[in-house]
Amino acid sequence: MSTQVIRLGTRSSQLAMWQSTWVARQLELVGIEVELVKVQTTGDVQTGPLAQIGGQGLFTKRLQQALLEDQIDLAVHSLKDLPTRCDPRLTIAAVPVRECPLDSLVSNTATCLDDLPPNSIIGTGSVRRAAQLKHIRSDLDIRDIRGNVDTRIGKLDDGEFDAIVLASAGLLRLSLSDRIAYQFRMDEMAPAVGQGALGLETRLDDSRTRKLVEALNDPASFHQVSAERSLLQTLDAGCLAPVAAWTTMQDEQLSLTGFVLSVDGTEKIQFQATLPASRSVELGKQVGQQLIQLGADRFLERNG
Repeated sequence: MSTQVIRLGTRSSQLAMWQSTWVARQLELVGIEVELVKVQTTGDVQTGPLAQIGGQGLFTKRLQQALLEDQIDLAVHSLKDLPTRCDPRLTIAAVPVRECPLDSLVSNTATCLDDLPPNSIIGTGSVRRAAQLKHIRSDLDIRDIRGNVDTRIGKLDDGEFDAIVLASAGLLRLSLSDRIAYQFRMDEMAPAVGQGALGLETRLDDSRTRKLVEALNDPASFHQVSAERSLLQTLDAGCLAPVAAWTTMQDEQLSLTGFVLSVDGTEKIQFQATLPASRSVELGKQVGQQLIQLGADRFLERNG
């Protein structure tokens, strides 16, 4: 057995701990000792709508800083939270097998969105989800909700909301599938860039850790999120912008559909293209450029 130790940085939320513990166990199975190091991020300590308290990197910047200061060797991120423009001294060394990228409706009274009465109160902290909810039903009263998965579900159970929308991946990872009233189809609510995927980030010059972590990489998942993140970077949009993406892969061919919505949900632009999976970054650029040509810029001015 190897005596090598990896210091793994993690947020302390229930979901973040599940994700980091899962990664630690996979590394331990191949003889690597892991030390979990809890890191508090801005998003963990500040309240209010995400876009108003600092925008991108709320849940990732402090972990990246700990990497750069050599306080940890590895950071585990929910890739949907990780900005596409990162410090060049850092790299995503691996993307494990992706969990379901779709969103779910959680409600104690409804089994689908159509079951909710007019003007029902829906909780979400995502501009993307809010825009798509408005696109489906303009009558809904969509209100901001913050907190970890258990906190949000607690607010629903306390009657503050008629329903909330959460990523299916988090509910599945926390064994809360019984709380899923309805899982949205992709054509109803396209997911965020990188949703359901984990990003294992290391220092670029730390070849030792990178080599150890690469054993957890799933090539299909890596290509998918590489295309999606390239799309987001091409749009020059933040992870909080009303941008969505859907990727599929068949016979080493990667298909990417990109979506950009107006914040009020009244307009939606989309474009789809296919390239070999090995050209995933190029694919993201191609789809992003086409969306810009179709007028996506006018929906992204505030996200720059």
